[in-house]
Amino acid sequence: MKKTLYYKFILGYILFALAGILFIETIGSRLVMSTLAKNKANDIYEQAYHLASSPAYISTENLHMLSLLVNSDILYIDSENNVISSSFNITDSKKIKKFDITDFGNKIYKTGTFYDLYSKEVITVPIPVIDNYKTIGYIILNYPCSDLTDTYNNIMIKVYIIAGILFLFSITILLIFTFVVYLPVRKLSSAASEYAKGNFTYKGLEKFTGDDEIGRLGISLNFMASELNTLEEDQKKFIANISHDFRSPLTSIKGYIEAMADGTIPPELQGKYLDIVLFETERLTKLTSNLLTLNTWDTKGSRLDLSEVNIYQLIKPILLSFEGKCAKKKINFDFTIGSKDYVVIIDKEKIQQVIYNLIDNAIKFSNNNSTIYIDISDKNGKIFVSIKDTGIGIPKASLSKIWDRFYKTDLSRGKDKTGSGLGLSIAREIIKNHGENINVISTEGVGTEFIFTLKQA
Repeated sequence: MKKTLYYKFILGYILFALAGILFIETIGSRLVMSTLAKNKANDIYEQAYHLASSPAYISTENLHMLSLLVNSDILYIDSENNVISSSFNITDSKKIKKFDITDFGNKIYKTGTFYDLYSKEVITVPIPVIDNYKTIGYIILNYPCSDLTDTYNNIMIKVYIIAGILFLFSITILLIFTFVVYLPVRKLSSAASEYAKGNFTYKGLEKFTGDDEIGRLGISLNFMASELNTLEEDQKKFIANISHDFRSPLTSIKGYIEAMADGTIPPELQGKYLDIVLFETERLTKLTSNLLTLNTWDTKGSRLDLSEVNIYQLIKPILLSFEGKCAKKKINFDFTIGSKDYVVIIDKEKIQQVIYNLIDNAIKFSNNNSTIYIDISDKNGKIFVSIKDTGIGIPKASLSKIWDRFYKTDLSRGKDKTGSGLGLSIAREIIKNHGENINVISTEGVGTEFIFTLKQA
């Protein structure tokens, strides 16, 4: 902000003031003088018109009287531009050779030296003298412009006073700009600079308020910094989680192989531990495969093999596959479906994976001797699938993060020993690929419900 916005505004303000003074000195003064000249010319014209309309009364004496009345030099010339009489010292026989009424155009007056008769500017007002519908001459009045100087100066003094007052009042605009625009923008600039350095804990915008664009921008920046700070923490957790999920099986594999190599594990027991090594290897393979699958969806999406599938016939075998797990924890399924004839347009294998992941999660985080509720209904051409448990639930602060890869809440980490933290990410990507939505409703200590939609055939 240094020497940019604020200084430019002040410079613009000063230039505006100078432009105003220049305008008053040039165009303004000309307009004032032009208006004064026009008004004086009209006044003179009205005063002299009656004399010009009565040729018989035009005499040197009357011209002198009119001259005193309108404070002007007066000439009476004939149609040949010969001076017949005048109110000032001029030879009566003198001829105004260059006088031409057309020089005045459509105006009743003209400013100048009246064909070099005067050394200073005068306002010249010609009035035709008509007799029997014929112009027989002109009464010409010359009013000195210098006599307008006092009036002009008085008016200009008032103009400058008014301009000065307006200029002082306009300083409030500068003050308003300073407090309403510049200072908040400087705060925004400082905050943006801190955020650019990675300092998302900067508190400069904590008390930033306002219902205008700048206020909303400050609030948005503050919120963005808070989210980025949270994201940075999430990234650290992500790295810790993925490191943990890769390190645990690798540690097991390394330990068992070393034990077999140095003879700690006798040959007759090696088959058992080789099965464990194989299981951990498969875990790593599945983890890597899931990551590659998610990256494929991120870059170009996944090709779907769509077909019409009966949703009841799809879910029933999945439920049967969990009988063993459910028996260990004494968990029951409460399966409700609006119609066994519901048909959806889906990629069968991928939706099977979604349902499997959600039910597997529900079992994993349910308490012993509990019930998992599965409800399928239809509305507005959509099939709604709900999978609800009565387990540990998800903390409110974690609800927006459960779709992140490798994310596990502190509550779930104690119960989820084998999960990779990718199941929900994969489920969301599959549903999103189908052009549908998946949502979660959860209360800590009460349970969790996942609801997703499918297109009904």
